Amino acid sequence: MKKGILILASFTLLAFTSCSDEDKADGYGNFEATEIIVSAEAQGKIKYFNVREGEKIDAGTQVALIDTTQLHWEKQQLLASKKTVASRSQGVFSQIDVLNEKLKNAQREEKRLRNLFTENAATQRQVDQAEGEVQVIKEEIKNVESGNAPIVNESRLIDAQIGKINDLIEKSTVENPITGTVLAAYAEPGEITGFGKPLYKIADMEFLTLRVYISETQLSDIELGQEVTVKIDSKKENMKSFPGKITWISSSAEFTPKTIQTREERANLVYGVDVKVKNDGSLKIGMPAEMWVSTAE
Repeated sequence: MKKGILILASFTLLAFTSCSDEDKADGYGNFEATEIIVSAEAQGKIKYFNVREGEKIDAGTQVALIDTTQLHWEKQQLLASKKTVASRSQGVFSQIDVLNEKLKNAQREEKRLRNLFTENAATQRQVDQAEGEVQVIKEEIKNVESGNAPIVNESRLIDAQIGKINDLIEKSTVENPITGTVLAAYAEPGEITGFGKPLYKIADMEFLTLRVYISETQLSDIELGQEVTVKIDSKKENMKSFPGKITWISSSAEFTPKTIQTREERANLVYGVDVKVKNDGSLKIGMPAEMWVSTAE
């Protein structure tokens, strides 16, 4: 009688162990998202800042403006300097135009004398004099142009400075880089900001990544692109399920992360796995979840 009870107890324990193994997830981890910190690219007072935590903002939306008054007046000053330089160079260009017209006349005279010389109606001396006059006018044009070089360089320098001011004015308008949800706001209208100072943090919450860790023996059960099931705790039901897809598998082993608490598991080496999950609004960054791999059995 005792032997029969012992056998029955053994089968009961085996069945309980089998059920426990079947109820164990293939991986545990937390949800992550690519977070972007948007920083100021200009310095000055924030004229307006239309960013609120938890708000969804589309890519390309203008969310902030930094005061550009000083940049505007600097640009006006440079434009006035450019006009002054242009007025100085205008006299030089007028002189060059006169010399170019004079050169055309001299070249026509040279050509006429050469034709006459071929018909023995002009002397070589006359041809040489006409040719010399052409060369003299060309040298005069070169001298005038070389004298205008500093003015041209100064004008180019002013253009470069104006371009720099235009770039700063453009960067004073802050556009949202991606479509996503604002996780944190670090600034308020009226504050003074500077280059590189964080304004807000945003992340695309439409799809989240579940980073789980698996043992070496589980590697043969998964592959890139494989469909898996992701589960989270829920009040209405014990576990809420989401479809997921494996997008990355670590190529090298690493120590088990801090999220795994048992001493036995901490002693093992594991492989990181990323699972992409579409968010229905209930998933949050840092939320714990489980990965279940569907098998043929």
